[in-house]
Amino acid sequence: MSQILVEVVREPLVEDLHRGDIAVVDADGRLLQWCGEPARKVSFWRSSGKPFQAMPLVESGAADHWGFSEADMAVCCASHAAEPVHQQQVLSVLTKAGLTTDVLRCGAHPPLDREEAAALIRRGEEPGALHSNCSGKHAGMCALAQHLGLSPEGYLEAEHGVQKLILENVTVMTDLPRSQIAIGIDGCGVPVFGLPVYSMALAYARLADPGGLPVPKQAAAERVYRAMTTHPHLIAGRNRFDTVLMQVAPGIVSKGGAAGICCIGLSPERAATAGLGPHGVGIALKIEDGNNDVPRSSAAIEALVQLGVLSEGERDALRQFHRPAVRNVAGRAVGQVRPVFRLQGE
Repeated sequence: MSQILVEVVREPLVEDLHRGDIAVVDADGRLLQWCGEPARKVSFWRSSGKPFQAMPLVESGAADHWGFSEADMAVCCASHAAEPVHQQQVLSVLTKAGLTTDVLRCGAHPPLDREEAAALIRRGEEPGALHSNCSGKHAGMCALAQHLGLSPEGYLEAEHGVQKLILENVTVMTDLPRSQIAIGIDGCGVPVFGLPVYSMALAYARLADPGGLPVPKQAAAERVYRAMTTHPHLIAGRNRFDTVLMQVAPGIVSKGGAAGICCIGLSPERAATAGLGPHGVGIALKIEDGNNDVPRSSAAIEALVQLGVLSEGERDALRQFHRPAVRNVAGRAVGQVRPVFRLQGE
């Protein structure tokens, strides 16, 4: 049963409760600590699965064939805010693969970045595919299809060769057979994977510490990890959780997903410093009610704090996400979001 992870207090009452499940798993698959029942809690991975959807670009040779930079690979893993730098990086991926935005089937929505959304309105323009937070992932999928000699047309479908390669990668990274992975359709139209929170954490432990993987997948995981941690701004954007966490705390890779999913990978060095053993560690959490931003980020920072992963300076720099104030329309603090769980285990 999921446990209460976060409560929202509007003085003097607790107004909202957010239940969820957390898994802390090392690269050998050991469940180190937990909250709730993460081995039984099954949810869709949503955008937290993007690094593993990008790995086949490397393993297939497509990334080298098209001359993709680390920044190109980073935006293929992103849920970006459509700042100009994000749009330009997606165009870089498409252009190097000889493609245009016409191939993208991710749909369009207003930029997640407020400044860019306001600028779009001022210019009298409608959002396009480049503004979709998933456009980098889709550009990478189309580039992979082009490299494999497959038509990008239909790349959304589960039976397309691109999606088959991605699913194979997910099975290896999570140690789950195909029969135990639920397949749905994500908000952007591509297949999305339903799996236990435990399995999400295991995949992130291996992303941060891929030494036990077959050599081709090891190289792919290393390259994706390096791209994300070297270019954190491309993964989300200004003032957004994944970007700020990776900027503040080297040795941590972070990728959130819709419906209250958050996944974090700790390098072996970062994990060892916290006394979590010699291997990389993955942390995955699911907020049961699907609340994306504040409860998810609050719980994620609290888990890192309880694990002893963050220095005092890093904790201070991340305070805006840990215990943010509840404010009224005039900006006055009238309450607080606060984590209330304790991790169990070793």
